[in-house]
Amino acid sequence: MTQHPGHGGAPPAADPTTFVLVEPSHAGNVGAAARAIKVMGFGRLVLVRPRREDLHRGPEAAALASGATDVLDAARCVATLAQALQGATLVCATAMTPRDFGPPTHAPRHFLPGAAAAGHAVAFVFGPERTGLANDDVYGCHACLSIPTHPDYGSLNLAQAVQLIAYEWRQALGGFDVTARTAPARWADAAAVQGLLEHWQRTLVQIGFLDPAAPKKLLPRLNQLLNRAQVTEEEVHILRGIARAAAQAAQGAQGAQGAHGAQGAQGAQGAHGAQGAQGAQGAQGAQGAQGAQGAQVAWPTANAPVAAGVGTADAAPPPARPAQPGEPAPAAAPTRKQG
Repeated sequence: MTQHPGHGGAPPAADPTTFVLVEPSHAGNVGAAARAIKVMGFGRLVLVRPRREDLHRGPEAAALASGATDVLDAARCVATLAQALQGATLVCATAMTPRDFGPPTHAPRHFLPGAAAAGHAVAFVFGPERTGLANDDVYGCHACLSIPTHPDYGSLNLAQAVQLIAYEWRQALGGFDVTARTAPARWADAAAVQGLLEHWQRTLVQIGFLDPAAPKKLLPRLNQLLNRAQVTEEEVHILRGIARAAAQAAQGAQGAQGAHGAQGAQGAQGAHGAQGAQGAQGAQGAQGAQGAQGAQVAWPTANAPVAAGVGTADAAPPPARPAQPGEPAPAAAPTRKQG
């Protein structure tokens, strides 16, 4: 019995699987087919009556092979399908066209695991790009594989068909392990999650989002959210940093409001003081005007009569009133002689 590689194993050096291309006409398709089978761990390619004997050795084939030139170099060219199938114990045709007669048709995913379990040396046969396999070629096969496609459009490029069949066959043989591309995650433990929740609680209270007198179920809901997210240690650090920055921003906003309030109070006090000063100045000005008016009334005019009972000869002259603008200076009083 032929042994196939198990899950994750490397393919053996002489893998019995053969991929047969009947009458290929495009060098690019041959190169792309070589790439398709190599990437799935296979390496045996046979060409039956290619359009040119060196079709697989040209620059176009090498370009589309994209590093699988070793498969092209090892490929064989034969004249008949029988020659290509030497050593195969299970031959699978690939055909999309329904036929009235021939081997049973299967979907690759359903059929190939049984073939792998039986240990067959399998050959997969693909027809020309334009016409597909001829009926006579299909009649010589054990099974016909049909790739499930959309019923309205089932056209596949030759290399695409080779890729799909090679993938399904590799999966049936056990497949390859997927290589991790990133380091394994370090999940946060329950203590770290609880520390994060306590940090959030302080910050949410500080910014006014959480009322400590009526917290309801906010913290338990956040706890469930973190459990579903399965946060890592690094993510816990990030979330705590966000909470720290939010708290600092809230403190800065409160400080700015306090400074504006103090400036406003000082401005109001200054405005009241200025108004008081202006009022005091106005009161002083009014008092000064009233005093000036009183002083003017106290000065007697030149023609004012003297008080009754006082002789003119004995009465002392009143003090001179300052001359007013536009008024002639008063004449000096005559001196009376003693006699």
